[in-house]
Amino acid sequence: MSLAEFADELFTVRDLLRFGVSRFTEVGLTYGHGTTGPLDEAAFLILEGLALPIDDINPWLDARLTRVEREDLLELFSDRIESRKPAPYLVGKAYIQGIPFIIDERVIVPRSFIGELIVKGALGPEGLSLIADAGAVERALDLCTGSGCLGILAAMAFPNATVDAVDLSADALEVAKMNVAAHEMGDRVTLHQGDLFGPLGAAKYDLIITNPPYVAAAEVDAFAPEYAAEPQMAHLGGADGLDLVRRILRGAGQHLSKHGGIICEIGTGREILEAEFDTLPFTWLDTEDSEGEVFWLSARDLKHVG
Repeated sequence: MSLAEFADELFTVRDLLRFGVSRFTEVGLTYGHGTTGPLDEAAFLILEGLALPIDDINPWLDARLTRVEREDLLELFSDRIESRKPAPYLVGKAYIQGIPFIIDERVIVPRSFIGELIVKGALGPEGLSLIADAGAVERALDLCTGSGCLGILAAMAFPNATVDAVDLSADALEVAKMNVAAHEMGDRVTLHQGDLFGPLGAAKYDLIITNPPYVAAAEVDAFAPEYAAEPQMAHLGGADGLDLVRRILRGAGQHLSKHGGIICEIGTGREILEAEFDTLPFTWLDTEDSEGEVFWLSARDLKHVG
């Protein structure tokens, strides 16, 4: 279904925005890859398609578009409707807290709640003070790095840290490599292929960051097309979604420095995790869009987990 035939009737950004919202609503798209509904989805595609800043569409609403621009945007809308792929795949870019990352279908679309916590300094002195001195973080680890986004954000937030970023997928690491280069982090972020802590030897870290696959198998089987378009291995966490989280908890203590800690995103498995690891004093970190889906534990907390 090509929408380009409407190019002669839609002239401004406002026209295209209204048209996109109407079409996306009509066909019942699914959202959650950086946008929450048809309005911000259409706005994202328009702003990216026109190479404009993505933070606010309002200054551009009455701007008239060339015919080529209108046709290109309408083709983007058509692609979104026909393919049911997440919008960031169509433009090759996703953002965490306004910071851009290159993506394609080899990686999950970056949207971790941990990104907000890192960028807004929620872990440091002005937030929860889980990390008393950002400058004291000298080694950090990003497990299940995917596009490399959290490892890169950690390098930005902790200026004295070198970061190891691990993923099982060689394809994902190719995308991460592009992002490391794009953000000029080649001297601080090192990529490793392997299974969780496997490629790291006995290395210890002041901070471990991880957003592992944590979706239950039945939920993966019922995915809407937008989520099914992402690599399944980036989602699938076993029968209850927590297989990798359990492995990470049992191995993290061996790779944390004395005053280190781990921040981990787990989705909706809080009750299961707390019941199974009932001796661990989880600190749950809420964000603007999540509650009880990210936890913090210190090296001391994990001392007796094995």
